[in-house]
Amino acid sequence: MRIVIALGGNALLKRGEPASATAQRANVRAAAQSIARAAAQHDLVIVHGNGPQVGLLALQAEHAPHAEPFPLDVLDAETEGMIGYIIEQELSNALPAKRAFATLLTMVEVDPVDAAFNTPDKPIGPVYSKTRAQRLAHSKGWRVASDGKGFRRVVPSPRPQRIVEMRPIRWLLEKGTVVICAGGGGIPVIADQNGARHGVEAVIDKDRCAALLAHEIQADLLVIATDVPTVFADWGLPTQRPILRAHPDELSALHFAAGSMQPKIEASCAFAHTPNQRAVIGALTALEQLINENVGTLISNQIPGIEYGH
Repeated sequence: MRIVIALGGNALLKRGEPASATAQRANVRAAAQSIARAAAQHDLVIVHGNGPQVGLLALQAEHAPHAEPFPLDVLDAETEGMIGYIIEQELSNALPAKRAFATLLTMVEVDPVDAAFNTPDKPIGPVYSKTRAQRLAHSKGWRVASDGKGFRRVVPSPRPQRIVEMRPIRWLLEKGTVVICAGGGGIPVIADQNGARHGVEAVIDKDRCAALLAHEIQADLLVIATDVPTVFADWGLPTQRPILRAHPDELSALHFAAGSMQPKIEASCAFAHTPNQRAVIGALTALEQLINENVGTLISNQIPGIEYGH
């Protein structure tokens, strides 16, 4: 089976944890054990988030006020290399030496007139109190929005149109390589009228890009691994309940939080509309069960309606 696994940035760096290399490596090491068992049986492509990490790099730049800050597309590239390196190293320690790995910096073209540039909604960086977030928004010109019990900076998240490095991704897969690519949703670029590419100030949602990638390589299963066990209807309300199985049309009709769960739903439903292609959303800690479709929220056009849990 060919599987695309999308590892959430908040799953690799849990809420409340220090934004340190040590914490990230410990989480990646735990995930690598499950990924390694899956790699022994399946062809794998791994996509990862970078929201906490790219936000941290942007904050660190503030401590060098006389230096020109790097734009978000360059920070996206930095996090692709950083997180990809950690994932690749931990996987290489968990799998036989003969198994090949490759981390590929991946440019992803977006539409220069995408409406997202006018309505930023992708959270990056740490979680702040309301007072601290408002102070930062005022002093730095940020947009901020609620995220759980706190607030985070939000940036534009244009939809991915085309993955530039699709050919080398396919070549690597054909050779049995575990490919780590499109980290953080890829490096957002636009193409001008002459075909020259230029980076843009944005962060592409990694789940949307993972769905596009899964479609392009004709994957059988898209796994979106995050920090919650299932998708919940009426999240945070007294009527909250888990969704166990759903048809993509039925699930798309429900309302979910923009910038967090909504892109996961959109990506999963878009991919699962194709016959024999399924998506599952759930906790990174239960990765093997997600792949076996025993836990999480399974999305398939073979499922009638929506099945809720208790």
